[in-house]
Amino acid sequence: MNLVRKLATIAFLFSLLVILSACEPGVGSDEWCGALKEKPKSDWTASEAGDYTKYCVLGVAEPGSDEWCEKMKGKSDDDMTVEEAKTYAKHCLIK
Repeated sequence: MNLVRKLATIAFLFSLLVILSACEPGVGSDEWCGALKEKPKSDWTASEAGDYTKYCVLGVAEPGSDEWCEKMKGKSDDDMTVEEAKTYAKHCLIK
């Protein structure tokens, strides 16, 4: 019985993690840009700073948008970052 309870707890925590991670705004979205703008720049990671510049300052198409999906179609798999590949699969392949 103790093993069943442990497995149920692990399953619950995993489900909660999946649900909560789905609530985060996507990198480059208006919500993400706004949230990062409010965060002190000294707390930004190098990746966040690069993405902020790319999407929020330079105005590169928002990841997952139709324009972004079209641009990514021409990009080879080797040139995609892991985050780009996940976003492409989620928003461009599965519609």
